[in-house]
Amino acid sequence: MRLFVAVWPSDEVAAALAALPRPEAPGLRWTRPDQWHVTLRFLGEADPDEAAGALEGLVAESAVAELGPVTRLLGNRIVMVPVAGLDDLASAVVAATAEVGEPPEDRAFVGHLTLARAKEPVPPGTVGTPIVGTFPVEQVCLVRSRTLPEGAAYETMERFSLG
Repeated sequence: MRLFVAVWPSDEVAAALAALPRPEAPGLRWTRPDQWHVTLRFLGEADPDEAAGALEGLVAESAVAELGPVTRLLGNRIVMVPVAGLDDLASAVVAATAEVGEPPEDRAFVGHLTLARAKEPVPPGTVGTPIVGTFPVEQVCLVRSRTLPEGAAYETMERFSLG
């Protein structure tokens, strides 16, 4: 089963994200509100019971996620909102789940929330929109990911409260 560990934005932050402009461009696909999350660790193909067992041992404090200040590119094909404040939590999740699924990526955590993906480089004027907001993070979620013709579908399998 394809899994990842994530946090979901608050309803207030989701409303602010929904209010952002979504310019149309060939090959640019905007994500839906039910897809908005911040991935702390991608596990890939993994056993959900093994992942849940690892996350039950997670020792981490609550955090505050901070969005902004503007939409940016991740690479040249992903429109995203930077999300700060989750580095320590992501490190704790990686440590707790290091033996689950695919090996952890050997790169620094880049907190972000994906707004759109493009088949071609993103057209000028698509990024740079101001967005600010915060939301409390008091739990992490084990999420199942399925790829469907209309885009990714995510299902929260279990929630784990933070200290």
